[in-house]
Amino acid sequence: MRALRDVGVERIIAVNAVGAVNCDFKPADIVVPHDFIDFTRRGPITFFDEAPVTHVDMSQPYCPETRQVLLEVLKKIDLTVWEKAVYLCTDGPRFETPAEIEMFQRLGCDVIGMTGVPEAVLARELQMCYASVCYVSNMAAGLQEKISQTEASKIFKVVSQRLEQALIEAVKALPLARKACPCQSALGEARF
Repeated sequence: MRALRDVGVERIIAVNAVGAVNCDFKPADIVVPHDFIDFTRRGPITFFDEAPVTHVDMSQPYCPETRQVLLEVLKKIDLTVWEKAVYLCTDGPRFETPAEIEMFQRLGCDVIGMTGVPEAVLARELQMCYASVCYVSNMAAGLQEKISQTEASKIFKVVSQRLEQALIEAVKALPLARKACPCQSALGEARF
């Protein structure tokens, strides 16, 4: 993240393959999460381990301006698009157990993946805009018989061309100057 910021990147659109925890979501659906739950165990990951104490606001963990542009563009493609979803991040590389998925359903999670956190947090700490576009590659453990990389590859082939074109259109549609997002001033009231 720091390397991206150091070369002038202000916005990041991440693409993630996810498993569906919410049974309304299906493989090949597109998801633009609005919130996340961090179930990773890597410990605190931050750029601010030393003074001043810094706590960035994650009330809107994904850039609302970038999300809005993504949603407007994605609604034009011929795939089901979910505009609200809670993304749950785990460490991986293993898939979750059926019992874990049941617990995550009870917590209100919609999709699950292994990337996206701490990336969203680190981007905010660097005052960069960050939004995620996920494609559902499979139903989570316990919601289908088994999970395989072969299945995930097949789903990627179904969505990749349309998703790639939508991402190109989204980048073109982003305003040159950031306007309506909390990202660019995230450190303004974050430090003690």
